[in-house]
Amino acid sequence: MSKQEKTNSQCTHHKEAIMQAQDQEIKEKLSGFKNKLLVMSGKGGVGKSTIAAYLSVGLAKKGFNVGLMDIDLHGPSIPRLLGLKENIESSPQANKGIPINYLPNMQVISMESLLADKDTATIWRGPLKIGVIKQFISDIEWKKSDYLIIDSPPGTGDEPLTIAQLIPGTKAIIVTTPQEISLADVRKSINFCRQVNMEILGLIENGSGLKCPHCGNTIDLFKTNGGAVTAKKAGLRLLGSLPLEPSIVTAGDNGSVEWMDNKDLPYSKGFNEIVEEVVRVTG
Repeated sequence: MSKQEKTNSQCTHHKEAIMQAQDQEIKEKLSGFKNKLLVMSGKGGVGKSTIAAYLSVGLAKKGFNVGLMDIDLHGPSIPRLLGLKENIESSPQANKGIPINYLPNMQVISMESLLADKDTATIWRGPLKIGVIKQFISDIEWKKSDYLIIDSPPGTGDEPLTIAQLIPGTKAIIVTTPQEISLADVRKSINFCRQVNMEILGLIENGSGLKCPHCGNTIDLFKTNGGAVTAKKAGLRLLGSLPLEPSIVTAGDNGSVEWMDNKDLPYSKGFNEIVEEVVRVTG
């Protein structure tokens, strides 16, 4: 064996050792999460990140320990929805990243919280994205939690596939609007989950009707009951339906979750019912 070949062999063994150590650390970290839920959607713009963020807060408000991991690396929005402006810090003792504590019992990690300029575009190919997702687990000081909520980018690409392969036992929550163009993509997400053997916890129908502020009648902007019909045809659970609510849009822009305590708000009532259903079906 030449000197160059020997060097190459040593480098290969070193890389394999590092990868094995990382895989072992990932397994150890994942054992600290009782439930792993991947929030996904067939297409963008259906409120997937909103659901992931507020589901995490809702579970934390019920006393559960929650970790929220935003793997939408190109379009992270979790920090803005929750009003988080600080960056991830590192632990000098363990040389690990420290998640942002949104609540005493809720931790958050997002790509945006690692960037000095929040408007920086992340231009990455698959292998690099997969590596970052692995680091989000192995290189972060996660506390043991009842729930790990994972916000995935829309579609069935590298990110949800990585979660399916990396985190055994993950269950999917698929978000859709009632309109057919969204439901067509949801059916692809359902097929994706079945192909990779990921259990589907249920569907959430978002944007199901808008109450007119003038006459009080409900306007079906995106049709209605499409999520319920799709869930029934696919033999899946409908976790709940949420109406369109302009004040929630404003709250998201302002990073506020005060609406969750407004029991008179139909959206708040519907969302709390979804949180209770998720708790019920996850045991």
